[in-house]
Amino acid sequence: MEPSTNHSPEPNAPDTPAAADTLAFTNRTDLSQLAGTTEAVRREVGRVLVGQHDLVELLLVALLADGHVLLEGVPGVAKTLTAKLLARTLDVPFGRIQFTPDLMPSDVLGTSVYVPAKGAFEFRPGPIFSSVVLIDEINRAPAKTQSALFEVMEERHVTYDGTTYNLDEPFLVLATQNPVEQEGTYRLPEAQLDRFLFKVLVPYPTEAEEVLILQGHHAGPGGLPLEEVKSVLSSDQLKALRQQVRRQHVEPRLFEYVAKLVGLTRTHKSLYLGASPRASLALLNGAKALAALRGRDFVTPEDVQHLAAPVLRHRIQLTPERELEGLGPDDLVRQLIQQVEVPR
Repeated sequence: MEPSTNHSPEPNAPDTPAAADTLAFTNRTDLSQLAGTTEAVRREVGRVLVGQHDLVELLLVALLADGHVLLEGVPGVAKTLTAKLLARTLDVPFGRIQFTPDLMPSDVLGTSVYVPAKGAFEFRPGPIFSSVVLIDEINRAPAKTQSALFEVMEERHVTYDGTTYNLDEPFLVLATQNPVEQEGTYRLPEAQLDRFLFKVLVPYPTEAEEVLILQGHHAGPGGLPLEEVKSVLSSDQLKALRQQVRRQHVEPRLFEYVAKLVGLTRTHKSLYLGASPRASLALLNGAKALAALRGRDFVTPEDVQHLAAPVLRHRIQLTPERELEGLGPDDLVRQLIQQVEVPR
């Protein structure tokens, strides 16, 4: 296995061996353009957003890995703001949908409208026909509306009245949900959750970060306007970066490592629902993107471990007995990582 570079592991992730951190390596692929472009995105987002560095990194990983993201956090922790900021750094169409209990599938996908001049019905695309789609409070819509997302999130096209309409690339869904409110919310179907590459838990800011938020708000009318954030990445540039990420080097032993880690969720006695092969693909693609973000053209086991919780936490379900004991999905993921031998 090739040596890894210096980086700070995600909280609760296993520590990277110190010996590996001191070794040097030479990339076989020039990642300078990817590094420069993603740093420009971070810089533009950081002009408005205070902190949330792990969240921004995971959003960049999802962007490069061509996957959707579910953001979960209490109100006021900048979930929607972060999604809007990321969208502004991309020179692509942006759409926003506020999910409510009375929202209909046609409000998302579009509908047919009679055009008198043509004497026929014409399909009018809905807000889902954008490159970056922000869905606010996704768990407030009923199952009928949730089902409208199944096809478009997985297959990147919409079938309406027997006709299929393809979406332009890129297509990224950023959805938010509130974990504490129960009234007026609906549990997302497992099949829909499985279509999200990551489920990211958005934490409260630290005390120092909150002081910076207050100072920025005090200095002006709510801080820097979103309109000041510049687009730094076009759809063609993103397509080229994604192709570069797909060519990342992966050792054969890492394929086995990912398969064993995900496979263990299907037999673990504390779980009654394990992860599907889509989770294995998410771990692999996410690890390749994370390695590229951190300046390497090869994947390490630490990349896989770092992303295990965001990839698996929404795809597994604990038995009622373990939930009563206070065990959470992230606790179980840490146990799984400890039980699978790490390839070296």
